[in-house]
Amino acid sequence: MDWGLGVLLIFFVLFVLGVPVVFAILIPSLLYIWSEGIPLATVSQRVLYALDSFPLVAVPVFIFVGNLMNASGITDRIYRFAHTLAGRLPGGLAQVNIVGSLIFSGVSGAALADVGGIGRIEIKAMKDAGFPVPFAAALTGASAIVGPIFPPSIPIIIYASVTSISALQLLMAGILPALLCVGMLMIAVWIAAVRHNYPRSKRWPTPGELVRSFIPAAPALATPFLLVGGMLSGSFTPTEASAVCVVYILLIGCLFYREMSLPFIHKAALETVRTSAAVLIIVAAAAMFGWILAVEQVPQKFAGWFGDISSNPLVLLLIVNLIFFVAGMFIDSTTATLLLVPIVAPPVVAAGVDPIHLGLVVIFNLMIGTVTPPFGLSLFLLSSMTGERMTTLVRAMMPFYPPLLLALLLLTLFPEISLAIPRLLR
Repeated sequence: MDWGLGVLLIFFVLFVLGVPVVFAILIPSLLYIWSEGIPLATVSQRVLYALDSFPLVAVPVFIFVGNLMNASGITDRIYRFAHTLAGRLPGGLAQVNIVGSLIFSGVSGAALADVGGIGRIEIKAMKDAGFPVPFAAALTGASAIVGPIFPPSIPIIIYASVTSISALQLLMAGILPALLCVGMLMIAVWIAAVRHNYPRSKRWPTPGELVRSFIPAAPALATPFLLVGGMLSGSFTPTEASAVCVVYILLIGCLFYREMSLPFIHKAALETVRTSAAVLIIVAAAAMFGWILAVEQVPQKFAGWFGDISSNPLVLLLIVNLIFFVAGMFIDSTTATLLLVPIVAPPVVAAGVDPIHLGLVVIFNLMIGTVTPPFGLSLFLLSSMTGERMTTLVRAMMPFYPPLLLALLLLTLFPEISLAIPRLLR
């Protein structure tokens, strides 16, 4: 029996039947281990080896950062500044939603943190201003895609740990694609605002008003500059940057904003443990699954299949887009990265695709998956937050898929969008 394909088939069947992802990974893995008589000590070694990863330390720490921001009042100040800055643009608070997500993404690094944090404020404000709730929720989900693309980024750090590519270069590569995504969404909102006559601020802010909204938000706005500057100067690695970010958020939350207390910190820590445990369990299970696929030479077989299709890097990249777009519709980005990247990346890179460019294409696809049915995680969170039905949210998302897919197409066709900044660092 070809156990490599068999393990993949069992995983797919269990997943389609609704078995939780962790068990869908573990069951075929354990069946393989039992049938091949592999010592359990080998299994534990592979799992521990996967978790003993310095880059992965950044994952729970950045999750902690996002939880702390919601407890310290930082999200409120970011939103007020974004409102003052962009509220007069056509679409008003809808444009503020996008700008606020870009600013918030420079600290949190996760789409769900964006939706659950500043997204709650944005949706309520847009509802009170007269925007349809489904539109507000859909835009919040679409703009949250920027979070895992702009540095810092939890999915990019996980991708770097899987592929052994420089996390710093991958993080810097996300800056221009994130700005491209923001620009596309702002154009889409502009068009929708003109068509539906959505409200906006009555006038542009005066310099004094801009300064008054900027000063309270300044410490939070300085966070991405602190992190990116520190990484570029070599003061700390991307993993160490997560710890620096925690210390900085604690300092400004306790000393500047004075809204962070021990009960809030304790609550944020507990939530971080719960979320991190779920992520790292998948990492451990996927490591064992990936090791089995490697033993059965599945990546090599996949490389041969890719080679039979085409040797053209652009054609292979379009296939990668299709694979990860579909994967993002069904499984979360962490699982998809851990399971698929070790299989897909080697033949594509061997064909001449830059691994950093490939990484951004993969992450962008998976982030679009967070707002794409049937299992878009951001859609489920938005549905629970607003009480809107999933079908209603999907209909409201329709105007935002074209700009997101256009940004993805441009990123795929023009590698310099993702490679320009990393090449400056080499």
